[in-house]
Amino acid sequence: MDTRTMETEWAPRMLSILRIVSALIFFAHGTQKILGFPASDMNPPALSLSWTAGMLELVGGALLIIGLFTRPVAFVLSGLMAFAYWIAHAPQGPFPALNGGDAAILYCFVFLYFVFAGPGPWSVDAMRRDTA
Repeated sequence: MDTRTMETEWAPRMLSILRIVSALIFFAHGTQKILGFPASDMNPPALSLSWTAGMLELVGGALLIIGLFTRPVAFVLSGLMAFAYWIAHAPQGPFPALNGGDAAILYCFVFLYFVFAGPGPWSVDAMRRDTA
């Protein structure tokens, strides 16, 4: 496989795969907080900060999995992860690997990338664009 084939055929597909896989893992955080699956000690009270984050993870993660409203959803989720890092992780220390914030930083920038790159070809957004 040459570089041109990788750029023209596989790069857009890999963008979709990155979106789907990262959204599935992110979605699991929402199911854990809101639906109790997988089982955990987390059971945030309704309308609390953690519950709100869980709802954004659940709904936003689902929308990103299917690639619907990808850019605005990714923008909101990127901000959520920046907020989560500075509120929950940074006060515990300056090093992300020690304060548990490395995933929040990574999600923040992956979602920010989707704001600019879009959802990729395997998405509802791409299907809607093709039919319009």
